[in-house]
Amino acid sequence: MARFDFTTSPIDVARARAALADPASGGYAAFEGWVRDLNDGQRVEHLEYEAFEALGRIEGERILAEACAKFGVTRVACVHRLGDLGIGELAVWVGVSAPHRDEAFRACRYIIDEVKHRLPIWKKEHYVDGDSGWVNCERCAAAPRADDLAPTHHTPTHHAHAHAQSRHARVHAPHAHAPTVASTPDYSRQMALREVGAAGQAKLRSTSVLVVGAGGLGVPVLQFLAAAGIGRLGIADHDRLEPSNLHRQTMYALADCGSPKAELAAARVAALNPDVRVDTHAVRVDAGNVAALLAPYDIVVDCTDNFATKFLLNDAALALGRIAVFASVYQYEGQLQVVDPQRGTACLRCVWPAATRDGLVGNCAEAGVLGPVPGTLGTLQALEVLKIVLGLPGRLGDDVLMLDLLSLSTTRLRARPAPEHAAHGRSTMETPVDDIDLAFDTLAAAEAAGFTIVDIREPAEWMRSPLPVPRAQQLPLARLLAGEPLAPGERHLLVCAHGVRSHAAAEMLRARGVTRVYSLSGGIAAFAAHTQARV
Repeated sequence: MARFDFTTSPIDVARARAALADPASGGYAAFEGWVRDLNDGQRVEHLEYEAFEALGRIEGERILAEACAKFGVTRVACVHRLGDLGIGELAVWVGVSAPHRDEAFRACRYIIDEVKHRLPIWKKEHYVDGDSGWVNCERCAAAPRADDLAPTHHTPTHHAHAHAQSRHARVHAPHAHAPTVASTPDYSRQMALREVGAAGQAKLRSTSVLVVGAGGLGVPVLQFLAAAGIGRLGIADHDRLEPSNLHRQTMYALADCGSPKAELAAARVAALNPDVRVDTHAVRVDAGNVAALLAPYDIVVDCTDNFATKFLLNDAALALGRIAVFASVYQYEGQLQVVDPQRGTACLRCVWPAATRDGLVGNCAEAGVLGPVPGTLGTLQALEVLKIVLGLPGRLGDDVLMLDLLSLSTTRLRARPAPEHAAHGRSTMETPVDDIDLAFDTLAAAEAAGFTIVDIREPAEWMRSPLPVPRAQQLPLARLLAGEPLAPGERHLLVCAHGVRSHAAAEMLRARGVTRVYSLSGGIAAFAAHTQARV
């Protein structure tokens, strides 16, 4: 048995301990963290705890499962208080039952250390003369020593208090307690380069760059450009941070999940270099706002993960005469291209006359990615921007740089402007046909409306999550687009996981003259969301 929970009520230790009783266990250990009245020399009156509960419970259960597997304990539980706590109140309790006392002691110590390092928990200490502000406890406790998991011979119940994280960084004032080392950025190391110097640093300061996408590519771009002293950075991103982003978007923290990326990125840039002017655009870039977004900036860096936005930025950059630096990632590979209207270099449409539709090539969520891959490509994008601003040699021209990060091989593809290159800046994104995406409460309802269901997912997806309609046709996307025909005279509803592949396939089939084909809006994931919303 393993259970982690938060509570706003006092922790019932007797009840929690009784739940751990096990005839097969001869050892029991517990940890109790209490609120004390003094911390770092300041008199404490009371404190408050808050947590990202949904994520905290998931991570807490994971920690308990790790302890069971690592130490062979039989029963384990942890409860953490939330809300306002007075002096002497119990803030956190951990209990462990195990066949022997050694396993119980070690598992107990492991759990409390991991809880204090990994859970998205905040606290505010109220002092006699003020308060600490909200403190981010996640990953800020002192790291355990190498021998922390060695057997202990202390009394099983430890009365350590709830102020163990008192030296944590504040969420809104990261350097409030840090010693003041420098009040202004120091560019001396890059100014020591003959090609940079004071004149080059002045060029960087007078340059403005718009970064579209603050994810795996955008994070290293923003960090390196801000650190280099680019005078003005615009950040455009409409997404919110998710836990699955963090392995490649290393500028953020687990406790940031759920917050808008544009705002998080702006705060990190401001903390890294307060000299940089930061503009935040928490919007989706589209045909209606792209020109207004790009116009104030000298250079645009595309860090998006969809083809539609890339080609939109390409066209807008050409129309406005702005330099654009593009990068794309697919699993272990990436490509880099610079479009410079002033030099007349080839643009995206010159290289890819038939733009790939979104959904036909998997993004990071579908195809998978290792964090250093977009990190490498984003770093190269930042380097290209600095080369452009400083006039350094070796910048990309009419080339597309292809990288294989497994073999560490690079290939340069020569790209020449197409005869119609001058017209590319006047191109517009294709507007999807309004009635392509259709929504139904169930697939049975779609069948009742006269549609033939076509499951275009891969066979492995069919096996993991079969459709609840026995008459559905199974036709993988590759076979469908290769020309395998659909039954004539019928209305076909294409179905995939999230509605992205099915929408793209429906558009392509309509372009080929197959007019009675539609896409299930939101894919089968929409059914789960709809059911959960009704509950």
